[in-house]
Amino acid sequence: MVDIARPFLVVYIVWHPDFEDGAAVAEVLRKHFRRELYANVAGGTGLSVIFRSEPAPDAGRPLPIDLGEAETTAIVVLSESSLANDADWMAYIRELSEQTDAAGLAARLFPVAIERAGLIVAEQALRWDQWSDALAGDKLLLRLISELTYEFCRMLRHYLEHLKRPGEDSEALVRYLQKVQIFLSHSKHDDDGERIARRIREHLHVGHGLGSFFDVHDIPAGLRFNEVLLKQVAQSAVVAIHTDSYSAREWCRREIIEAKRRNVPLVVANCIGDQDERAFPYMGNVPIVRMDPQLADRIDVVVGRLLDEVLKDFLWRCRVELERGGERDVVFVPRAPELISLAGLPPVAEMAQPTIVYPDPPLSAEEERLFETVAPHVRLRSFTEWIAEEI
Repeated sequence: MVDIARPFLVVYIVWHPDFEDGAAVAEVLRKHFRRELYANVAGGTGLSVIFRSEPAPDAGRPLPIDLGEAETTAIVVLSESSLANDADWMAYIRELSEQTDAAGLAARLFPVAIERAGLIVAEQALRWDQWSDALAGDKLLLRLISELTYEFCRMLRHYLEHLKRPGEDSEALVRYLQKVQIFLSHSKHDDDGERIARRIREHLHVGHGLGSFFDVHDIPAGLRFNEVLLKQVAQSAVVAIHTDSYSAREWCRREIIEAKRRNVPLVVANCIGDQDERAFPYMGNVPIVRMDPQLADRIDVVVGRLLDEVLKDFLWRCRVELERGGERDVVFVPRAPELISLAGLPPVAEMAQPTIVYPDPPLSAEEERLFETVAPHVRLRSFTEWIAEEI
């Protein structure tokens, strides 16, 4: 049984006290990774984010980091000249590097080179110093958040395979790793859908290293729709490019329904230019990012939210893999259930009184009443509620 008091992933942020912008950058990261976005994997409190920026009493270095306090640990080091020139702090960082290396898949050190002097350890650094040539302010911080989210996804993808195959060593697990598929769901019956899909595809493969982690697909012309759709959407994260004609297209609607039935990560890019004659009801309950269809200037925000959803999915799947035993009549879903979730349940003959277990927080009272009216035989439990019942 999972110890709900033990966090699955803890993020530490380390910076030298003489780095003037360190506290501001760390606070932006803390707000992002602790916000309600992640309430569904950590009992309503978000990811644990802990700072290390001051020397411990009577010491020239911060308090040590206990990697055993969480299932997995990510240590983000904001590295620049103040840190690089401080012998005590450099010794501290080298020890963290050795600790995480010895911990294998359960811990990783992520250096962020704020300036070139910050290239101080063997781990490949995130190059803030190079991004700042072209980006500034919020866009620079958004790039850092997206890059870290991407790295956390890579870490947890590997760790998930470890949970599934505990007998395999780290190198052997690599052969099981597959790219995360991204399916770009769009309408070809207006001027915007295909153009925006093409721009998102280019963004994912140019300059971010995401091409080594993501494959980007839509359905090629000439192939049988049902065969490709069922195979591709079921193993993908989906971006729905909601232009004016999207809801009117049968294929687009079927893609959304299949994504919901399969519980894959889904983000809607709201690119309505004029009007949608009939809003498709199953496009709710997921993040929606507004983007001007002509400018298409928020693709980085869309990709960032998609990375958030993929990270949440990996966190949830790792949690479920740790907890999953011989439980019967239990279905785990990665986001708050809705009526379409009932379509993904096994036949009644296989599961007489199913329990849907979903990420915290619990559903609202009005949502629960609707489920009771439509499917009174189905029990709904948030993850924490379910664990409490099982103890």
